Amino acid sequence: MGGTSKTDQKAALDIASWLFNVVTSVGIILVNKALMATYGFSFATTLTGLHFGTTTLLTTFLTWLGYIQPSQLPWPDLLKFVLFANFSIVGMNVSLMWNSVGFYQIAKLSMIPVSCLLEVVLDKVRYSRDTKLSILLVLAGVAVCTVTDVSVNLNGFLAAAIAVWSTALQQYYVHHLQRKYSLGSFNLLAHTAPVQAASLLLVGPFLDFWLTNQRVDAFNFSFVSLFFLILSCSIAVGTNLSQFICIGRFTAVSFQVLGHMKTILVLVLGFTFFGKEGLNMQVVLGMLIAILGMIWYGNASSKPGGKERRSLSIPITKAHKLSSLSETAESDEKV
Repeated sequence: MGGTSKTDQKAALDIASWLFNVVTSVGIILVNKALMATYGFSFATTLTGLHFGTTTLLTTFLTWLGYIQPSQLPWPDLLKFVLFANFSIVGMNVSLMWNSVGFYQIAKLSMIPVSCLLEVVLDKVRYSRDTKLSILLVLAGVAVCTVTDVSVNLNGFLAAAIAVWSTALQQYYVHHLQRKYSLGSFNLLAHTAPVQAASLLLVGPFLDFWLTNQRVDAFNFSFVSLFFLILSCSIAVGTNLSQFICIGRFTAVSFQVLGHMKTILVLVLGFTFFGKEGLNMQVVLGMLIAILGMIWYGNASSKPGGKERRSLSIPITKAHKLSSLSETAESDEKV
């Protein structure tokens, strides 16, 4: 009975974490769409810096209240994480500007294979055939309903490659750092948010001026646009936190696969609230294929052998020669 209740509790927390991520992510997409498209605040990098600035205020306040306990994250690991995270943000913004929407979507889809490769190489994870096939089905479904015109140039390809690899590495490191240093989601956010906020607010205005040829300090705020900016920053706190919670619970690959459910949901909400333009049988078919793939992935990856970390077994006769390797294997099992 105890085992069953623990399993049920974990399943309930997994669902709650995922719903939290879906609601905040879809919410921020819709709010940012209004802020940028309707009210003309097209300074994406600066906006992300403001998001992390708001997150920093919250984590500082919660630390002061004692809700976030002091923890350690060495500077080299912190700077490595922030470097990957910031290259991810900047790379995505530049990729969207230099590439067609179709190639931008393909680049986003390629994050799953890259995340899989990182887990195979760095964590010695092994995927079953069903798990691999289910991932391919998700990619095919999302590609069918989102990829339209596909044109590519060298600059755009390089920006997309930097964006994809840095995003995959950033998401891998969320899971890695939480395990390595026993950090909770709030702890990790308290370490990373201030550094990301400072760096993005420093670089953001110059990068946004280069991308849009407009100065953020010259933007003429109205009451409504200011309201949407504050709303965007408020929701972003939940988005940032929920990403860390989900990757900590699911790993980066599962987070990416489930993340495409948000793509489908954004499409459905877009058609519901902003008109049926662009809705056709191809889009509907793609959605259905992607949803089937996600259900298959959830089933395949949860089965024994669906997705497992290989353990390194050392022969006793060679233990004295490979002592350092055996210590590494032990620490991998503990974290």
